[in-house]
Amino acid sequence: MARAQTVHEIAVVVLAAGQGTRMRSDRAKVLHEICGVPMLGHVQKVARALDPQRLIVVVGREAEAVTQAFGDSAEFVLQAERKGTGHAAMVCEESLADFEGDILILYGDTPLLRPETLLEMRALKAEKQADLVVLTALGDIPGRIVRDAEGRVARIVEAQDATPEELALEERNTGVYLVSSKLLWDGLGKIGAGNAQGEYYLTDIVGYAVETGHAVEGLRVEDSEDCLGINDRTQLAEASRIMRRRINENLMADGVTLVDPETTYIDATVEIGVDSVIEPGCCIYGSTRIGRGVVVKANCYIEDSRLDDGVVFGPYSHLRPQSHLMDGVKIGNFVEVKNSTLGPGSKSAHLTYIGDADIGSNVNFGCGSVVVNYDGYVKSRSKVADGAFIGCNVNLISPVSIEARAFLAAGSTISQDVPEDALAVARARQRSIEGWVARKEGRPYKKKNPGAESKDKTDDKEEA
Repeated sequence: MARAQTVHEIAVVVLAAGQGTRMRSDRAKVLHEICGVPMLGHVQKVARALDPQRLIVVVGREAEAVTQAFGDSAEFVLQAERKGTGHAAMVCEESLADFEGDILILYGDTPLLRPETLLEMRALKAEKQADLVVLTALGDIPGRIVRDAEGRVARIVEAQDATPEELALEERNTGVYLVSSKLLWDGLGKIGAGNAQGEYYLTDIVGYAVETGHAVEGLRVEDSEDCLGINDRTQLAEASRIMRRRINENLMADGVTLVDPETTYIDATVEIGVDSVIEPGCCIYGSTRIGRGVVVKANCYIEDSRLDDGVVFGPYSHLRPQSHLMDGVKIGNFVEVKNSTLGPGSKSAHLTYIGDADIGSNVNFGCGSVVVNYDGYVKSRSKVADGAFIGCNVNLISPVSIEARAFLAAGSTISQDVPEDALAVARARQRSIEGWVARKEGRPYKKKNPGAESKDKTDDKEEA
């Protein structure tokens, strides 16, 4: 008769105290970002998929910076002296003294693990009634997995201690363990630091478990890239490439068209609605939210902004943080929007800067128009109401308010409020001084229009 499967409560311990010297950085290694999220953030997200009763992060280098970055997202335990992975787990024993269940050991620099893998480990432990499950993989990892005749893990052999037959083994130890709390604390109390480094290694827990008659199982992950550990900038770039591919594949599976996924950079924190199209060369970062049926044309840069349904954006345009393009907004090429809201149906076809502005619906910005939001000391905000027309090369000197259906003539510099339905013209009279260049250069010049040295081209009706 088969034994009943028991799924125990689970606590997650993330080891994140390493020096990370090969990163050559002033920052803690686990704070380096992958697709907009610190690598430790990816690990915590995966851990939460198990709905753990406790989530503990062991910190060391730059401990204060790490704890500040993640706030109350986990419990933090300091490893003041770093004496190996076994010692890092030991410092959690006091915090978990009252916890009876399974403990999952993860690493803050292994951000590509998938929730499905950890759930499989938990299911295998329950199915086999194992005391310890080791996550294994194929790849260039030092520790070889040796299994017994029944397929259970018998021991982990490091390369320098392996026989020729053991060196040929392809299955390797990833260092990720799901272990009963009693076995973990008992084993850590028995293992020593009798090695050249004088450190305590978690791998010794496997040997202790086998020697004391505990059941040890191994789960081999199908994709070895899941277990990629990051120790230097090259591995950071590789992990980012893998994460980008996964993000893009998930978006396409959810109904988003990416014309060229290889040249499309999208953060893990971005949301995009169905039937949206992202053209090549786009970078979409931060907390950006893109609605349904949006078209982002080639080579655009979008950060921490919102694009509602039906927006067309780009090409070659920049949406800076805290911007909101409402339904049906159309933004053309070489337009920059910063900390502004554009109401439904508003548009700017090309060569415009809109900064710190509240724009109503169906507003048109002509080519070369600028919302001048900064006077060198203070950034100010302007308002443009529904239906206003902003002519080409108009400067709005903030703070200024343009009321509904106002019409601003091309080339105007607007520094005062414009009332509803008004035409605003703010430009100097044109003067043409005949012969000025010739005289400047010492050339003879014959006046072509005697008695009329200058002429004002401003139409009387427009001036009114």
